[in-house]
Amino acid sequence: MTAADLPHDVWMPLPPDEIDGLPEGLNILFWDGGEDFPADPARCVYYVVPYMRPTEVALRPLSRMSSVQVVQTLSAGVDNVLPGLDSLPPGVRLCNARGVHEASTAELTLTLILASLRGIPDFVRAQERGEWLGGFRPALADKNVLIVGYGSIGSAIEDRLVPFEVARVARVARSQRTTARGPVHPLTELPALLPEADVVVLSTPLNETTRGLVDADFLARMKDGALLVNVARGQVVDDKALLAELETGRLTAALDVTDPEPLPPAHPLWRAPGVLISPHVGGPTSAFLPRAERLLRDQLSRFVNHEPLRNVILTTGATNEA
Repeated sequence: MTAADLPHDVWMPLPPDEIDGLPEGLNILFWDGGEDFPADPARCVYYVVPYMRPTEVALRPLSRMSSVQVVQTLSAGVDNVLPGLDSLPPGVRLCNARGVHEASTAELTLTLILASLRGIPDFVRAQERGEWLGGFRPALADKNVLIVGYGSIGSAIEDRLVPFEVARVARVARSQRTTARGPVHPLTELPALLPEADVVVLSTPLNETTRGLVDADFLARMKDGALLVNVARGQVVDDKALLAELETGRLTAALDVTDPEPLPPAHPLWRAPGVLISPHVGGPTSAFLPRAERLLRDQLSRFVNHEPLRNVILTTGATNEA
């Protein structure tokens, strides 16, 4: 077999001719999840997963990618491709899009917090009625905020909280550590931290530890009047338990993610009191494309030059866990 016969295809959901600076030596093909594959999946060595497509689309070519060496998501989470990794040979690196979504997701998180606390949805509805809806509303200033999931997005959220004069930011992640801003508590300390928080932000990855994390017990420990903000994944929250709390008016919520997505028109979350819903728009903004292009240029250059890749979440056949 000659070098020309070796698999060297890259599948990418962004048109390669619109990205400057991509390395030579690769056959970069455009595939955004359409019905027809751009080439034989067995020749693909680097698979960039279509962005904001259903899980079944992302998984469709995986079982036929016998030569793939890297699976690259353009999302911060990798839960949509994890079910297909068992079909891949050992040694395949799974990389996420750390560095792409932090700014946009953190912006939306602050937007949801401020809009919910200050009653912006009520003002919009009052405007439609021609009603002047005055009165006092909660401020973000002097509030205690708990961030559950303190990776790069959680850290970016805290960066944007600082100018708002919050009283305290508490941080929770899978493992305990210390940052320049203070300690990161392990998940085991959540029960003690929840009653102190006025705003609880979920920015954790979805995995077997966090699936259903926000259950009835979690919500019961939140203080009266607290706000739950979910920019993680819908499956992190038990919808039935959340609805029960919302119906009493004890808690409010701002949700950029739901389970399922899209949320069906008849779903009770649409009409639950004290809820603000955005349609999973934390990532897709004008900030996405330049950061995604920068990531792909860097990663593919590293791949061609046999340099360590960034953002490796796990390697198939190894003991790493996402």
